[in-house]
Amino acid sequence: MSVADKQAQARDARRRLMLEEKMLRVIPKVAIPMIIASLIDSVYNFCDALFVSQLGVNATAAVAVNDSLMHILRAVSMGFALGASSYISRLMGAKQDEKASRVGTSTLFIGIAFSLVFGLVCLAFRSPIVDLLGATQEAKHYSMQYSFWILLAAPFTTAELIQNQLLRSEGSTTFAMIGMVSGCVLNIGLDPLFINVFGWGVSGAAGATALSKVVSACVLAYPFVKKHAMLDISWKNFKPDREGAIEVARMGVPAFLRMSLMSTGGIITNNVAKTFGTAVLAGISVANKLYRLVASGIMGFSQGFGPVAGFCWGARKYKRVRQAYFTTIMIGMSAALVLGTAMFIFSRNLIGWFNHEANETMYAIGSLKIRALCLVLFPHIVVMVTSNLYQSLGRPIGNLALSMSRQLLFLIPMVLILPRVFPYVGLPGEYGLAVAQAASDLFACLLLALPLAYRMLRQFSHLPDGAEPPFASTAKGARTRA
Repeated sequence: MSVADKQAQARDARRRLMLEEKMLRVIPKVAIPMIIASLIDSVYNFCDALFVSQLGVNATAAVAVNDSLMHILRAVSMGFALGASSYISRLMGAKQDEKASRVGTSTLFIGIAFSLVFGLVCLAFRSPIVDLLGATQEAKHYSMQYSFWILLAAPFTTAELIQNQLLRSEGSTTFAMIGMVSGCVLNIGLDPLFINVFGWGVSGAAGATALSKVVSACVLAYPFVKKHAMLDISWKNFKPDREGAIEVARMGVPAFLRMSLMSTGGIITNNVAKTFGTAVLAGISVANKLYRLVASGIMGFSQGFGPVAGFCWGARKYKRVRQAYFTTIMIGMSAALVLGTAMFIFSRNLIGWFNHEANETMYAIGSLKIRALCLVLFPHIVVMVTSNLYQSLGRPIGNLALSMSRQLLFLIPMVLILPRVFPYVGLPGEYGLAVAQAASDLFACLLLALPLAYRMLRQFSHLPDGAEPPFASTAKGARTRA
């Protein structure tokens, strides 16, 4: 059997899974590898912070500062990756496989070139950049060391993220998971070796992360090189075109803006936190890393929903899109109840893993932030899954509104306002900073996610399968905007 025949069989099997199997089987099967891959991304930062925390509060704060730099780099990469992923899922659902391969190839090569230039420019202005990101004077030296290696590996980080999303878009989530896991395992092994054995300190942690990104990018390239993937990523398919660029941009720009605003929110949070001292900055950082271990699971479920919804929408199976949405919400909330309760109860113990100096301020701020976020896990799930609903159906405006709401409309104002308000009710200002993100998640759900979910589902819930879609999901002829 030829390679082309094997790929055709794989495509048919994948379509049967997406379009015919019971949703309670499809969502976990597609989502679990994505959950693991999302967890891996959080584990990268978690492991760095855990080993770096042995060097003291200042080193821990330096990793917090570079989280914002990583978010900026990820924003650039995921703008390309998620834009292509949404479009490719719909193309493959409509059996336009060759076009999907051209879109994937062009996005990958252009994204790598762009991030190479981005990383070199940032390297040239490293010192003012870490100041802008919120580094305290005590932590700046560590921040400079860490950022050097992260920026040097920027093209590989982009290659890793885009290839990961391309595999997810076609439903090959196991390949995507293997690529991410390989880099994480390497990172976990290299951290103690570089930091403790070789004595490279913060530079060792950053170097371990950078090297793991290189390995992940190579492993993720393997299924494309060996033609095990449904997409054909090769130079012959590097054919950028106007229609493909517009479609990638329609969904990629909201993703870029969402993650850019996450970076902006992180930068503002760091700058507010450092006014209360390095211990508060470290406590906020550690709480974020611990919470991401749960939040990344939620993100994995919502991203697992995306390819299923995109396939079903491309095949005009509207009832399955609606079923996929509610199944994902149900499973996500069940998992959040268990994980959120455990994290709420043991929040102080978890902060203690990173608090080798037993700093009481770090305990108080970190524990408070974790508990506040655990209380709003359900609203956070609704926001994430609804955002992926709009993204997978090619609706840029609704996706953009949800992408921006948590940061621009709610988080940034909360970060700036609550630390000033709390002293008026007899509470420390840093407590207001610790609960700001939880407040923004709650408002984003109540004021935007729920109304937008209702509006979108109402547009197609009444349609029989096979009917004309209520709106165009491609660049050509798209007249309505949700």
